[in-house]
Amino acid sequence: MVLDADVALLAELEEEAGRLLDRHYEATKLWHPHTFVPWSRGRDFEPDYEWSPEEADVPAEVRSALFVNLLTEDNLPYYFRDIERMFGRDGAWGEWVRRWTAEEARHSAVIRDYLTVTRAIDPVELEEGRMAQMCGGKVPEPPTAVDGLIYVTLQELATRISHRNTGALLEDKAGYDIMRRVAIDENHHFLFYRDAAKSALEINPSAAVEAMERQVIGFAMPGEGIPDFTAHARVIATAGIYNLAVHHDQILEPIVVKFWDLPNLTGLTPEARKSQDKVMAYIEKSARVAARLKEREQATSAV
Repeated sequence: MVLDADVALLAELEEEAGRLLDRHYEATKLWHPHTFVPWSRGRDFEPDYEWSPEEADVPAEVRSALFVNLLTEDNLPYYFRDIERMFGRDGAWGEWVRRWTAEEARHSAVIRDYLTVTRAIDPVELEEGRMAQMCGGKVPEPPTAVDGLIYVTLQELATRISHRNTGALLEDKAGYDIMRRVAIDENHHFLFYRDAAKSALEINPSAAVEAMERQVIGFAMPGEGIPDFTAHARVIATAGIYNLAVHHDQILEPIVVKFWDLPNLTGLTPEARKSQDKVMAYIEKSARVAARLKEREQATSAV
């Protein structure tokens, strides 16, 4: 259900959404997934084919990251449904929703083709995972438009980081180039949402700060429906691809604290001030956890 407050906010942000959309068109360029895939390395799958990890020299943690990254991208129909619910289908917002969806669809196409050709992941496990993920239809459902702007800002940046860090661990130029290209797209999406959320914050800071409390505290990537997601996430975190230290240092601190300037916001309602305090306390705790993680990593690497 679309709330009256959302309709008013999105109408007030319409001009800004149009400006950000124009900026997006100017900054991005069309690319073609088929040009990134090393097709010459492919061959037929025989009827009695059984996959083995030895077929591709990919570390287990990178394989977990590729599995989760792709299945997350595969869930696009549900993301489209929710993002259109939040932002509508008309005007600049509707145009952005469709453009975002079209660009995101390239990500699952290019990553899946790469994994199939290189046999980096068991294709049967991958397809069964896709079916389970999409049949479950589990996605985050932010309750308001400003919640949505804040959540997707964090999520798009987290996705960019995860894709880029995964690619950096691939000892294969084709795989690295693909993950880098996908990460560039995700960064453009992040910038749109980051700046739209900033404008929403200026229009109604109290509503935005209360939304921050809901979305920042306990933030989770959209992977709940992926088979064995918790186990994969643990492996990914241990490898440093995406963990609490990364989340704090590259998302919470630079975006919530500095870009959105949460600690210095004034003119808030009493409820929003409480939310402000809760989020800052959460980020301060996150900083301590991140510091301990980095200390353990340094101690382990020194052994």
